[in-house]
Amino acid sequence: MRSLYNVGAFFRTGDAVGISRLYLSGFTGSPPSKQIAKTALGAEQSVPWERADAFAMIEARRNAGWDTAAIEIVDGAIDLFDWAPTFPVLVVFGHEVEGLPPEIVQRCETRVRIPMLGSKHSLNVATAGGVVLYELLRKARRTAGQYSVVVFRSSLSLLTQPFIDAIFQNIQGHCA
Repeated sequence: MRSLYNVGAFFRTGDAVGISRLYLSGFTGSPPSKQIAKTALGAEQSVPWERADAFAMIEARRNAGWDTAAIEIVDGAIDLFDWAPTFPVLVVFGHEVEGLPPEIVQRCETRVRIPMLGSKHSLNVATAGGVVLYELLRKARRTAGQYSVVVFRSSLSLLTQPFIDAIFQNIQGHCA
């Protein structure tokens, strides 16, 4: 992501839904940053994160049995609300303008799109992230048959492992 404010918004939303880890890739900015801190409101200190190679992380999560999903408007993408993810899941978001490179999309088992009913065919990446992460939280709660938020930091979590990771991949050379 080129916008540090969007990165901060992902930290804040990730904290709100109990995301297990954020992986920042490519030229995506990382803490410490005044812009990230402004929108994260401290979540950049509470949400585990690391810099990672997108290809390696997708492969590692797939090999560990995680569902991997590219959030992208591409042919064959399943509607977010029809998607039945297998938890745990890694969701991959791309550049605000360019989206995900085709080679990243191809590495993911699933391609997911957010339904767009208006004249615009995309959302701000941080907004899209909020929509996707909260829908995953809703689905995880339904799958677990519980009505309380699953918090990855709790040793008493009903899920035996973290259930959502997110990675942000940017295309080199598109920094604004």
